[in-house]
Amino acid sequence: MVAILQKRKLRDFDWLIALLAIAIVSFGAWEIHNAQPTEPYWQKQLIGLGIAMVAMAAIAFSDYRRLVELAPILYVFGLMLLVIVLIPHVGMKINGQRCWIKLPIAGQFQPSEFVKIPVVLMLAKYFGKHRTGLLTWKELFMGCLILGLPIGLILLEPDVGQAITYLPLLAIVLFLSSVRMWMVVAALVACIAGAPLAYTVGVKTGLLHGYKLERINVILDPENADKRGFGYHTWQSMVTVGEGGLTGARGSEYSQSSLKFLPEPHTDFIFAVTAETTGFLGCLLLLASYALLLTRLINDARRSRDRTGMLVIMAIVGGLIFQIFINVGMALGFLPVIGVPLPLMSAGLSSVLATFIAIGFAISVQLRRFVN
Repeated sequence: MVAILQKRKLRDFDWLIALLAIAIVSFGAWEIHNAQPTEPYWQKQLIGLGIAMVAMAAIAFSDYRRLVELAPILYVFGLMLLVIVLIPHVGMKINGQRCWIKLPIAGQFQPSEFVKIPVVLMLAKYFGKHRTGLLTWKELFMGCLILGLPIGLILLEPDVGQAITYLPLLAIVLFLSSVRMWMVVAALVACIAGAPLAYTVGVKTGLLHGYKLERINVILDPENADKRGFGYHTWQSMVTVGEGGLTGARGSEYSQSSLKFLPEPHTDFIFAVTAETTGFLGCLLLLASYALLLTRLINDARRSRDRTGMLVIMAIVGGLIFQIFINVGMALGFLPVIGVPLPLMSAGLSSVLATFIAIGFAISVQLRRFVN
């Protein structure tokens, strides 16, 4: 009987999701090497991939329902990490942001990447119960509170880009939890109509100033932007993307990234490097791989045995889609630069490990769709 169950687990294991994730990270390591050929970032990425695969397997073969029951403990632990990173001489301060903790062997560790997991589990635990009616105001408040505490701590680092990536987690869960449609419409209208108003008020009051204002102005008026100042990142990324053409530029010795014109090519602008080295066709292949991965995850969510598992997977999907959209938008120059990594592609052990853990939860839900 044990042998039968083991065979069934191996048969039901979603190998396509795992292989797609591994393939994207491997492709990303190659692009990281193209971006920084003299640095060991690509080697660290492959080491991180090995660690992430072990973590994914460990989560996948664990019962996600038991892990969801531990969500409050994991959530509190995550908040503690976000507090610890703010302590001087404990949290590392890089480029004005105190976002990392230095570990003896693993190197830099970014708690805000991992805290997304307990936030997703906490939201799934709270909203995963059987529903017969619409969301109440109390439930809406509790959802905002669950999300608001980590976001508030992340804004103290300050890391606005990372804080923004938390918003889709709650949005997806609320949408799938019978939120009133007038609230959805009101939120969309508020976002569309409120953006110009917020920009005007921010400029008039001085709340929006310095590099934050200038990076928005680059998007609104790119022709008059200072290409050597605050518009440098956006313009260099657009030039790098254009260099790739249809099939990619030849000769890495003359590339924008290897010549150090493109800032942060191995992290924030890895999509621009991909466009330069593989061209339009390479970018299409990468986006198609993402689409297949996300479609497979959504399919697993549809086959989940309970609402909790479905919410876990769909929150993960929402977070991944949002990050891909923001990062590609930054690289193409139609969104401001806010430092959001491209999932599975950008260099960084914390991001890769957190994403693989999230995928492990999705596979765990898939494995237990027939289990009572």
